Amino acid sequence: MTRSAGVYLRPETLAEALTALAAGPLTVLAGGTDFYAARSGQAITEPVLDITAIAQLRAISDEGVQWRIGATASWSDVLQATLPAQFGGLQAAAREIGGVQVQNTGTVAGNICNASPAADGIPALMALDAQIEVSSLAGTRSVPLSGFVLGARKTALLANELVTGVLVAKRAAARSSFLKLGHRRYLVISIAMVAAVIDIDDEGVIAYAGLAVGSCSAMAQRLGTLEQKLVGRQALPGLSKWVEMADLAVLTPIDDVRGTAAYRRDAALTLVKRAIEELLHE
Repeated sequence: MTRSAGVYLRPETLAEALTALAAGPLTVLAGGTDFYAARSGQAITEPVLDITAIAQLRAISDEGVQWRIGATASWSDVLQATLPAQFGGLQAAAREIGGVQVQNTGTVAGNICNASPAADGIPALMALDAQIEVSSLAGTRSVPLSGFVLGARKTALLANELVTGVLVAKRAAARSSFLKLGHRRYLVISIAMVAAVIDIDDEGVIAYAGLAVGSCSAMAQRLGTLEQKLVGRQALPGLSKWVEMADLAVLTPIDDVRGTAAYRRDAALTLVKRAIEELLHE
């Protein structure tokens, strides 16, 4: 079905939203911090599905074995939520996403679906091994974040699907960190950023390691080789000595106005080491 440019839908239930998507393509609007900025001074030329009135999509909840962050939860919601240390890195990333006005409006799912190489929320969620919950009238599926974002501005979301939440498995002893390098402290697109998560067992051994780097490839990348290297080691200060440039081989940085590819790679290596040591000194 073809819809006119003047169509604006704001359903109050998820079922209504999914029915609308099944009837034809719609541009989904949540926080709108990217949507409106991209259309500044221009008429909106596509039919819009505004999902901000669907109350069930905003909750951040403990579901027993996992945490759920609703698709329209704002970054301020993330900051204000009472969450375990596992989410320290995500909350640190939330503080870096624009100013307070953007944090109050911008949503977690919007940051993911926008799929910017410099999206601050994606590395933090990727290091948490987050799953993206996607719904349509045909049912619901979960996709690893690392398989959901396919490249710059590209995702695995189908035209009739809606992201309804982000799912993160609980790790009782996990802690996390987030570090970002930019030309100034705040309100800046990053040159490189790193998120780290480690889960430590009762014997002080790393049982899980999640490490992701953003702004150094077309999409954030997990450092799988380094994660494997860290798992099974004692969680003691100085562990970053095992980190080598070869562990960052998956990164494909570019030269641009914010920095050269070589600078980005060196910065990422330094940030990875700092992020690990920050967790081990807690």
